[in-house]
Amino acid sequence: MNWEQGEDAGRRGAGRGRGRGGGFGRPGGWQNADVPPADDAQAWFEGRLPSEWFTSVSVTVDREEITVVGALPDEATDEAQAEGRISRFRADTRTRRMEIADEAQARYGRKVSWGASLGDVRMLFTHISVPVMTRLRQPERRVLDTLVDAGVARSRSEALAWAVKLVGEHTEPWLADLRKAMEDVDKLRAAGPEL
Repeated sequence: MNWEQGEDAGRRGAGRGRGRGGGFGRPGGWQNADVPPADDAQAWFEGRLPSEWFTSVSVTVDREEITVVGALPDEATDEAQAEGRISRFRADTRTRRMEIADEAQARYGRKVSWGASLGDVRMLFTHISVPVMTRLRQPERRVLDTLVDAGVARSRSEALAWAVKLVGEHTEPWLADLRKAMEDVDKLRAAGPEL
């Protein structure tokens, strides 16, 4: 399937229909037992992507998506030129990127999203929007409504995304330690005896 068609069209349902996978509702809590490991995704993409495309590539992985953003080798004199060069790269490489995305999806069990950067300009071509189930009580809903009423966000959904981003920015060292600890637990569990 070509995930570039209609940008996010067709992606709205991504992550659904996976049964009990993904989250605290399954045995083991937060472990990624229901998706293949993607520890080597950075190296795989670096080896798989044509060398002339990017000077460097950044690969970010979560339970549903792999985001690949490459730095283009050209120079740009201004923002408009950079945006034009990125748009040209997007159009010229679409078919090959979709082939690579299909290979990666088969290998890692996740959708692949693409982007490029040139100088200070960074553009994502595609990305998935995964619905998140939340049960917020009135005090939490009032926080979101305040952000909407103040014009910080257009909807509760956007306000929640803004809040999560803000928390992530201010707690990244702690979150990185937590992710490392979870990886260590997963490795210990995998090395344990079979039941």
